[in-house]
Amino acid sequence: MTAELPTPGETVGRYVLDRMIGQGGYGWVFAATRDDGNSFALKILKPRFGGDTAFETRFRQESALAGELVHPNIVRIEEVGRTGDFVFFSMDLLPDSLAGVLGRETTLDEARVSGIAGDIARALAFAHERGVIHRDIKPDNILLAEDGRAVLTDFGIARAVSSYVAATGFNMTIGTPSYISPEQAQGRSLDGRSDVYSLGITLYQATTGEVPFKSRDWYELARMHVEAPPKALRAIRPDLSKRFERIVLRCLGKHPDDRYPSAADLLTDLEDIQRRSRPTSEIPVPKGYLTETGSVPPVVPKEEEKKKWWKF
Repeated sequence: MTAELPTPGETVGRYVLDRMIGQGGYGWVFAATRDDGNSFALKILKPRFGGDTAFETRFRQESALAGELVHPNIVRIEEVGRTGDFVFFSMDLLPDSLAGVLGRETTLDEARVSGIAGDIARALAFAHERGVIHRDIKPDNILLAEDGRAVLTDFGIARAVSSYVAATGFNMTIGTPSYISPEQAQGRSLDGRSDVYSLGITLYQATTGEVPFKSRDWYELARMHVEAPPKALRAIRPDLSKRFERIVLRCLGKHPDDRYPSAADLLTDLEDIQRRSRPTSEIPVPKGYLTETGSVPPVVPKEEEKKKWWKF
């Protein structure tokens, strides 16, 4: 066995690979069958990471920690191991993902997105209470179970990268550029409100069909996360409720203090969409986010400004 791309039919530890179901910057994900006949999703590190002893150590530590997060809305990690050239972990195999649904349907209705958001907010509240920040919330990491639950996956990867970078100084991207929080873009310290921001980006995309900030230039995209207000959701989807729009825009506050203090607080407002126990106007929105046009044109920085870190 070599450390090249694994192929269906290949055996990795106790697992026979059935088919590839996804891949990211750090690894491949396969549907696999264990030697006892049970099906799992198997995430295998790519060779450049699996062959790095320091990275592997952190990956295994963080995956084991993620395995201790037992919650209905967090994917269950079954096993973390290494066999031959492959470092892997196995987890529950779920039938779909939010990314897959959006790839087929482009946008979802408010009720469905609110339900998904509530499930992920519950997962984040549980993890944050235990000191675990996800760091990479995005549609690909939100899986959908057969019973309709949204389930969050990949807690260990971003934490492993973060600790690896801190220990080695190696230059690696932490998080996904279209979904990172302003403080991630600036290399600042993070708390649970960073995940709230990334979830806000995800909800914005799920209802409008697009992320609020787009650029092929990483520095320009980072600047937009830090400085540019998002276009109001109802300017794109007038059928959305003002309450839902305000909830998402509050998640997208540039400074952590402008967002929900916690995922639990976000969950309270999501659950209140139908009850309306407080007026919509009492849900705060960061200054400048709701204008007549719903947006402010972004300013493209000069070349020399791209090397600067923007301040809150």
